[in-house]
Amino acid sequence: MSDMSHTGFQDGFRDACDRLSHKVDADNFERFRWGRDEAPKLVKMVELIKGAVDDRTDIEINEEGGEQNIKRFVIKVHGKRIVGLTAALENGQAAMIVNPIERSEYKIAPGDPIIADWDDVNEQWIAETLGKLMERIER
Repeated sequence: MSDMSHTGFQDGFRDACDRLSHKVDADNFERFRWGRDEAPKLVKMVELIKGAVDDRTDIEINEEGGEQNIKRFVIKVHGKRIVGLTAALENGQAAMIVNPIERSEYKIAPGDPIIADWDDVNEQWIAETLGKLMERIER
C-alpha cells in the first residue's frame, strides 16, 4: 500500500470515527474536535504574535485572557498600556483587531478585523497584520 493510499485510509477512518462520536454526543464531540483541531492552531497563532516582537525591547505583547477561540492581549510601548489586541480563530479563518483599553490615552481609527484563511497564517502574515493594526493607533 502506498503512503498516499494509507493516508487516505486514515483520513476516511478518522472521518468515520468523528461521525460516530458526533452521533453519540454532539456537544462532547465538538469539544473534543475543537481541542484536537482548532486549539493547536490558536496556540500557534499566539506563539507567532508574541514572537513578532521578540527582538524589540520597546514593545511588548502580553496575553491577558480570552475564551475558547479568542485570545486577548495588551500592546505595551515603553511600558505603557497602549491598546488591546484580539486574535480569533473560527471556521478555518484567523482574525485580528485592535481595541481601545481603559487608562490609555490612545484611540483606534475605525477599521474591520483583518482576516485570513488559516493556511495563510504564518510569521509574515502576523507581522503584516500587526503592522497594519498598529497604524490604526492614534494619540
